[in-house]
Amino acid sequence: MSDTYYEFGTAADRWSRAQLFFDAKEYQTAVRILRGLVAEHPDQTAQRLLLARAYYHSAQLKPAEAELRAILERDPVEHYARLMLGRTLERQGRPDEAAPHLRMAAAMSGELPS
Repeated sequence: MSDTYYEFGTAADRWSRAQLFFDAKEYQTAVRILRGLVAEHPDQTAQRLLLARAYYHSAQLKPAEAELRAILERDPVEHYARLMLGRTLERQGRPDEAAPHLRMAAAMSGELPS
C-alpha cells in the first residue's frame, strides 16, 4: 500500500484514523500515520504520546523512549509520559533507570508508598 493513504486528509482526519487503528490494536499502522502528524506538529503532546504508546505496544522500545523523552523535555510534569518512560525502560531491562521515573509518576498521581 502506498504512503498516500497515511497522508490523506486533514490533520484532524489523520488523528481520528490513527486513534481508530490504535484502538483496533493495529499499532504499526497507527505509527505510520502518527509519525507524519508528529513531524507536522511536534508540539502536540497528545499525538506524540499516542505515537509513543503505539511504539511501546509494537515492541519498538527505543523509538518509544525517544518520543517519551521528547515529551518530558518540553513538559517534565506530564505524569503519564513519566510512567510510560519508566515502564519502557523496565521492559528494556533497565530497572535502575526506570525507578526514579516510576517513583516520580506515582508521586505526581498522588499514590502513596505502602
